[in-house]
Amino acid sequence: MHRKHGLLPLQLGLDPGAGRPLHAQVREALRAAILAGRLAPGARLPASRGLAADLGCARGTVLLALEQLVAEGYLTTRAGSGTRVAATLPDDLLSRPRGPAGAPAPSAAPPVLSRRGARLAAASAAGLPGDGAGAFALGRPALDAFPFETWARLLQAEWRHGACAHPHPLGDPRLRRAVAAYLSAGRGVACTEDAVIVTSGIRQSLRLVAELLLDPGEAALVEEPGFPGLSRALRDAGLATVPVPVGPHGFDAGRARALAPEARLAVVTPAQHYPLGTMMGPENRLALLAWAEARDGFVVEDDYDGEYRYAGRPLAPLHALDRAGRVIYAGSFSKVLLPALQLSYLVLPPALVAPVSRALAGAGIAASALGQGALARFLDEGHFAAHLRRTRRLYAARQAALVAAARRHLAGLLDVPPLEGGLHLVARPVPDRAARFEDEAAVAACARAGVTVTALSPYFADRAAAKPGLLLGYAGVPERAVEPAVLRMAAALRA
Repeated sequence: MHRKHGLLPLQLGLDPGAGRPLHAQVREALRAAILAGRLAPGARLPASRGLAADLGCARGTVLLALEQLVAEGYLTTRAGSGTRVAATLPDDLLSRPRGPAGAPAPSAAPPVLSRRGARLAAASAAGLPGDGAGAFALGRPALDAFPFETWARLLQAEWRHGACAHPHPLGDPRLRRAVAAYLSAGRGVACTEDAVIVTSGIRQSLRLVAELLLDPGEAALVEEPGFPGLSRALRDAGLATVPVPVGPHGFDAGRARALAPEARLAVVTPAQHYPLGTMMGPENRLALLAWAEARDGFVVEDDYDGEYRYAGRPLAPLHALDRAGRVIYAGSFSKVLLPALQLSYLVLPPALVAPVSRALAGAGIAASALGQGALARFLDEGHFAAHLRRTRRLYAARQAALVAAARRHLAGLLDVPPLEGGLHLVARPVPDRAARFEDEAAVAACARAGVTVTALSPYFADRAAAKPGLLLGYAGVPERAVEPAVLRMAAALRA
């Protein structure tokens, strides 16, 4: 029935025993067909029901794969026109050859990058989180614990009721309402749906804040060490970033004031400093709020994994202590649910709601509408809360397994202490090895052994003061896989 579309010859064979979700197999097979040129730009795909029948899988499995490919820019959907291969592929694929399968790639001169492009490429090569998989890559939630069948059902319902509507500039009202309800009840962030803005990621969130609240050339305070992507987003918006060294109790407002007395914006991770995992103490929190009020400035609270706390008494979000309307709360669903979801949110102080909403309404900037309705249902029906409860227990066990394996096999090489929350651990060289430990070389050695780790030193803006170490993401690593990976890592480092 679907041979005229050319899909049957693609041999999209699925292997239920492969240990990988079926929707991921469908997605990768279709993506490979697009990149190889077997599916030309503009080619129409069969209806999801027919494709599911051809592949022998549930329609929800196909819908989830198609939704991810649409979100990534490989496919497009339009009412009355079905699902088609995008006429223009994502930017990072434009330079790849497209043609008949097996055709040799034409030779090309190496691209000449701008100075900014060269810096970006150098930063990526320096060991920042990339697209790694397996143990112990960062930013990988437990896909083996994600309720894919439930998610597929919700996506299917959204597709059936017109998920391809034009995106609202502030986000799907249903999702904004669901996020506000969750934050008020579950995180102590009292807010209404009017204060919630849906974005496509923390970087877009920061850039919006920077462009709407500060003028080019003004200073923004960031944590040192800290995630370079946040500083890059601020600089892309024309701001000057000022790194503030983080102490044992987090961001120090007094030190920040001395470094940049004119600054009016600070970006912090109070619940779980990224990447060190420390928590901002109560005195530093109050001092930071006082600084923002005195400077007529704002604090962006990046609560990227504040849901995950395994020990100790969690402190309330900075937003809950704010009485002057100076905290902009930022959160993400990508790290908690699915990386491909690419949905984050901001909670604005009351005074910013009306002007920011007006500015965004005319800016034409909006997060993809795909997935927002399904996510709203996911929250409203209680699946999100259940997923958090389930993964808290799972991640606590996986962190304990990694700490125990490190004690057995990395003794004399690295210290890997537990943390009270988060999704990764920080491995430091033992004192007698610290002076000669090169974390970027260690990353390369582990990669050759099939283990993905991330160097700590590139997270320091001041590389001369950088402290070496390795970041080990454990959330996406089943307990049974932890010890074999640590053994390979130990052998690689000892060699």
